Amino acid sequence: MTVRLAVLFGGRSGEHDVSRRSAESILAHLDPAAYQVSEVLIERDGQWRVNGDPATFAQALRTLGDQDVVFPALHGPYGEDGTVQSMLEWLGVAFVGNGVFASAAGMDKPVTKKLLAADGLRVADGVTLRPDEDLSSRDQERLGLPVFVKPARAGSSLGVSKVEQWAQLPAALRLARESDAKVLVERAVRGREIDVGVLQHPDGRVEAGPPLEIRVANAAFFDYDAKYDGGAVFHIPAQLDPGTTRLLQDRAVQAFHALGCSGLLRVDFFLPDSDADHGTGWTGDYREPVINEVNTFPGFTAASQYPQIWQRAGVGYSALLDILIQGALHRHDTASPCPSPC
Repeated sequence: MTVRLAVLFGGRSGEHDVSRRSAESILAHLDPAAYQVSEVLIERDGQWRVNGDPATFAQALRTLGDQDVVFPALHGPYGEDGTVQSMLEWLGVAFVGNGVFASAAGMDKPVTKKLLAADGLRVADGVTLRPDEDLSSRDQERLGLPVFVKPARAGSSLGVSKVEQWAQLPAALRLARESDAKVLVERAVRGREIDVGVLQHPDGRVEAGPPLEIRVANAAFFDYDAKYDGGAVFHIPAQLDPGTTRLLQDRAVQAFHALGCSGLLRVDFFLPDSDADHGTGWTGDYREPVINEVNTFPGFTAASQYPQIWQRAGVGYSALLDILIQGALHRHDTASPCPSPC
């Protein structure tokens, strides 16, 4: 039986182009014999297109509501932050990936850190600045240099700066606030950058893939250009001892559950240097990994970290899509009864 599937992509965030690239890969790898596919595009200005034709919001909603499952290939605000997920919940349609709460919490970096820390996971020390707030001299002294300045609710390293002198802070805050008025100033952690993908199978089993190490050749950090213009090299699996590999995988699954995730998650870690005072407030073993960020819908081009992790684990791109789609259908079928729309 053919599954009616809509791929929803684009969006109004600064990651519009990244979303389109993810959707292009998803569409190219879907089995045409298994899926009857509709393409639903949200333009940068919020206008909708269904299978290439302009559509009203009501028409787009009808198309989405008529599907067996929706694959929201959206990144950033207005798509990955629970906004679209709440709309799909209201329509009563199955959809791939995380629900409203996990999407909203995972999009807001300070909220993510609080939830993870409350579950006993290690995160870097940081300060959240509201609009028009500046970093106090006391916080500057406590955090030390360097620090990273990040929009609280944006992805793909948009608006992120590394500050190595406090004189650079005002410009970094201005750049971050172009993406979000709420800003996170976070102490840098010296160590190896490791990503772990988490996948929930249709039977509910949650699995972590082989760790991926990121090495950046010509950039100060893993910024937007390094992510999408070939400035980084991925090593899968990362060269780690078996105990460290298991520890990272266990912590990634723990983060998945701490945030109430479903379907998928990518957890980005720093594996600290043994001689570094990281200022995380951590009193345990220095080898405990530091969670940098999570991504509730990571990049989905064939070259992105998440699909590559599972390719290395023996799950090809098309098979990965099948697992996510079947998982969405199963969760929807087994959820508590709810009128449609609910």
